[in-house]
Amino acid sequence: MNKINEFLEKYFLPLAMKISGNIYLQAIRDGLTLTMPLLIVGSIFLIFAYLPIPGYSGFMEGVFGELWKSRILYPVQVTYDVMAMVASIGVAYRLAEKKRVDPISCGVISLTAFLLLSPFSILHTIGETAVTVTGINLGLVGSKGLFVAIIVGIYTTEVVKFTIDKNLIIKMPDSVPPAVGKSFLALIPAIITIILTLVVRIGFELTSFENVHNFITIILGKPLTILGGSFIGTILSVLAAQIFWSMGLHGATIVGSVMTPIWLQMMDENRLAFQMGAEIPNITTSSFMFMSFQYGGSGLTLSLVFLMTFFAKSKQLREIGKISLGPGIFNINEPVIFGTPIVMNPILLVPFILAPLVNTTILYWGTKFGLIGITTGVNIPWTIPAPIHAYLVSGGNLSTVFGVLVSLIVTTLIYYPFFKMYDEQKYQEEIQGE
Repeated sequence: MNKINEFLEKYFLPLAMKISGNIYLQAIRDGLTLTMPLLIVGSIFLIFAYLPIPGYSGFMEGVFGELWKSRILYPVQVTYDVMAMVASIGVAYRLAEKKRVDPISCGVISLTAFLLLSPFSILHTIGETAVTVTGINLGLVGSKGLFVAIIVGIYTTEVVKFTIDKNLIIKMPDSVPPAVGKSFLALIPAIITIILTLVVRIGFELTSFENVHNFITIILGKPLTILGGSFIGTILSVLAAQIFWSMGLHGATIVGSVMTPIWLQMMDENRLAFQMGAEIPNITTSSFMFMSFQYGGSGLTLSLVFLMTFFAKSKQLREIGKISLGPGIFNINEPVIFGTPIVMNPILLVPFILAPLVNTTILYWGTKFGLIGITTGVNIPWTIPAPIHAYLVSGGNLSTVFGVLVSLIVTTLIYYPFFKMYDEQKYQEEIQGE
C-alpha cells in the first residue's frame, strides 16, 4: 500500500494539481454552477407536473382545467431551455474574475456573441407547407448549446483581456461615473469580439456544417457524449474522482469540471423524452452520477460512518462516526474524509475507491436491463437524503429506491472488513496509550 501511495504522489498528484489549478476548468465549473439554481427550480415544477400519485392528473385537470400541465411546465421551459445562455454568461464572468477584467462586461459580450453564433431562422413544417420562422432557436440555447457557450465564454474573455493589455480601449476621465467608464472601456473589446464572431458565423454558413453548433456537435459533442455515456466512460469518471479524493483533492469537482457539460446535456435529453412520454435515452446523467458515488458523500462513506457509529470498538472512530452521521445523511462527508482520516490512509482507501466502482456497476447494469428505474431529467439539491433523492430523480420509481438501498448494503459489506481491520488497529493504540 505504501508503494501505491508513493506512486500516486509521484505521478498522479502533479497531474491532479494541474487540473485542479487550471483557471479555464475552474471557470467552466463555476460558470455552470450558475445554472444549477435554475435547473433545481425547473425540476420542482417538473416533479409537480408528474407526481406519481394515482388520480393526481385527473384531479388537477378537474380543478385547473385541461391545460394545467402545459402551464405548470412554463418554468421548466424557461429554466432548462436557456441553460447555455446562462452558461455563456457564467463561464465568461468567472474567467474574467480570474483574469482581473470587468466580469459583467465579459458576461454580456459573451451572451451577445453566443446568440450571434446561433441561427435566427428556424424551418418548421406545418402540414405539407414549409414555414421559416425568425427568432431564437431554443433548441440551441439550452443543453445542446452548452459546448458552444463554454467556448464562447472563454474566447470572449480572452479577447477582452487581450485588447485591454494592448491598450485598445477608450479611457474616460476620472470625473466620469465608474459605471459609465466601464461601459466605454468595454466598447472596443465588444466591437472586436462581435466582428470576429460574425466572421466565424459567416464562415460556417459557407460550409456544409451551416453553423458552429452543428460543427461542435459532430466534431466534439458526439464523441464526448458517447464516451461520457458509456459504461467505461462512467466507470473511469468515478475512478478518477475517487483517486483525486484519496489525495485530499475534491475529486467530484475536478472530474465534474470536464464531464458536467456532457452529463447536463444527457440529463436534459432525458427530461425532454420524459415530458413527451417517449423512451428515455440516457443512463448516465448528472443525477445518475450522484447516485453512483456520492450518496452519503463521495466514496459512499455513509456506509463507513454507519459502521463506525454502531460497531466500532475504538472510541476515536465511534466518536467520529457520531459526528459524521448527521452530515452524512445529507451527503456531506468532509468530517469522515479528513477526521478518520480516509485521505492517504492505506487501509480505507481500498473500499473508498472500490465501493463506488461496484455501486456504479450495479446501478448502471440494473438500469440497462430495466431492473432499476432510469433518471427522468430532474435535478434536485444534492443535500437530499439518498432514498428520497432516488425516488424524485426517477419519477417516483420505487425500483430505483430499492436498487439504491441494495447497493448501499453491498457498499457496507465492502467497507466492513477494512473497517474492522482499521478499528482493531485504533483500538489497540488506545489500549496501549492508557
